[in-house]
Amino acid sequence: MDRFYIVTNDGKDPDFAVTDKVKGLLTEAGKTVCLCRKDEEKRIIKASIPDKTDCVIVIGGDGSLIEAARVFYAREVPILGINMGTLGYLTEVEIRDIGEALSQLLRGEYTLESRMMIEGIFAGGERDVALNDIVVSRKGVLRVIHFRLYVNGELLNSYEADGIIISTPTGSTAYNLSAGGPIVEPTASMIVITPICSHALNTSSIVLSAEDEIVIEIGKGRNGTVEEVFTTFDGADMIPLKTGERVTIRRSRADTKLVKLSKIGFLEILRRKMKGN
Repeated sequence: MDRFYIVTNDGKDPDFAVTDKVKGLLTEAGKTVCLCRKDEEKRIIKASIPDKTDCVIVIGGDGSLIEAARVFYAREVPILGINMGTLGYLTEVEIRDIGEALSQLLRGEYTLESRMMIEGIFAGGERDVALNDIVVSRKGVLRVIHFRLYVNGELLNSYEADGIIISTPTGSTAYNLSAGGPIVEPTASMIVITPICSHALNTSSIVLSAEDEIVIEIGKGRNGTVEEVFTTFDGADMIPLKTGERVTIRRSRADTKLVKLSKIGFLEILRRKMKGN
């Protein structure tokens, strides 16, 4: 690896002290380093990304890494996260270990871990991707929404709920977990469907093959009214839908590649992050 692109969450590293340290260590090693540029809304300016990048280093929390993954997904550039957040499921390098971690990376002592992504496609041609989840949820006042869920063209179920979470294995420890969904080993290939606050008794999560195609159709509201919802990608981009409209969700053509330096397994990470013994 010779060309590095650093993405910094300036809310976590306001004086860029950690960023400057990482840049300095890489530059001293003879590597080319480019710092991320962001717009007024703190989003990565895609046009500023070099054509050739060997590795993206994210300085921030899991949210910052997820943003970078969504920007770089089509390029399949490996991503290394330096944790300045709280949980840090994805950003595995702690600040105290930066020097050794970068040395290990430059020695080639790492593995690449593939994490599947999913994409949402709309009738108008719009599409977006997610590393964690795609969530279809109510817009505006508090009320339940009627959803119809199809898998591979066949009606699976109808829900009256606040929303539906379509999660990847990586996202199983995020909103999916909070909504009562199962924890999935993050390198697995599957899709988890979890209703949010469903008004029924038989509303367990459903685990599908990663190759299945899911369609969510928005039903009519009470007394035949038109309902409006948002389809949200990794808690960031939102695309509106209304009664009669659909979003098709399936596995993305590209995966996210995470740089793994530690030999600590997922179960131990899970135990630590969940404050276990």
